[in-house]
Amino acid sequence: MTVRGPEAVVLRAHRTDVAQPPSAVLEVVTLPPEEPGPGQVRVRNLFQQVIAAGGDLMFATSQIPVPVFRPGEPIYGPAVGRVVESRATDLPVGTVVLHMSGWREESILAPGDAFPVPEGVFPGPEYLLNQGVPAYHGIVDVAEVGEGDVVLVSGAAGGVGSMAAQIAKARGAARVIGIAGGPEKTRYLVEELGLDAAIDHRGEDLDDRLTELAPDGITAFFDTVGGSQFEAALRHTAHGARFALCGVLAGQVGGGDGGHPRLDIMTALVHEVQIRPFSTRHTPEQVQAWNTHYAEWYAEGRITFAHTLLDGTLERAVTAQDELLAGVHRGNVVVRLADR
Repeated sequence: MTVRGPEAVVLRAHRTDVAQPPSAVLEVVTLPPEEPGPGQVRVRNLFQQVIAAGGDLMFATSQIPVPVFRPGEPIYGPAVGRVVESRATDLPVGTVVLHMSGWREESILAPGDAFPVPEGVFPGPEYLLNQGVPAYHGIVDVAEVGEGDVVLVSGAAGGVGSMAAQIAKARGAARVIGIAGGPEKTRYLVEELGLDAAIDHRGEDLDDRLTELAPDGITAFFDTVGGSQFEAALRHTAHGARFALCGVLAGQVGGGDGGHPRLDIMTALVHEVQIRPFSTRHTPEQVQAWNTHYAEWYAEGRITFAHTLLDGTLERAVTAQDELLAGVHRGNVVVRLADR
């Protein structure tokens, strides 16, 4: 009897242009069967997280400080699965774990690469598939948001931005303003995530709205977009404003020079703006800090898991990556993987 190996998403070739959809260079293939070695576990994946950085890692020239995807090999990313075979005493069969070797039906993991999901804290294990670590680090450690701050968040309906905006509220910011594309997303930010205001960058003038919403200027800016939104934020700063630069979606999607906004040096000098870029490489201490506060704030009803849950196979995860970069979905994008 022939045993079918697990399926996985493999990179056929590196992307060559930001306008090229990830699905053009990805394919689902069947891998050879593999047995767990001593101390390892076999995990059947239940949920796959889809993140914008995944599209960047398909470029050979990606500057994200983690290994780029290699042609001919499976890609990787955050996933949650259940242990179905174990040769590790501390991870028995049935344990639900979080890991970074997703984008496949099954993953063979060492205990140090699989983190048990706590029971009874969240409604489901997929709630751990969020981008709260960069959001928390950027808001708390980099932008140092606290009581009284007026905070602006670009890409606020996305996976990182939606968490960053809520964290700013939980930290006691006096006013949190989100920027998103389209009236549906701006309504979502105010009515469901509890932001104080939201700006539709597609249908509203950023300068007019920021003058209205932050007449004394913003004191902190969490930026995932760059481009013209960075430039507008700089024009509306209070003295000593802190800019936490997390991403440049305007330069990653659809081309253009969104990754190279113009810096109004005179405004930055006069207002003594502090521009603080940070990378997506995070320490165990940063991860622990987020997980601790996430559990507390979720239990208190001060933060929600902003997400879009999709159902399907690995092929659905591939199309979801296209849709994420096109701005189709809100919050963190998670695919609930179905058995074939």
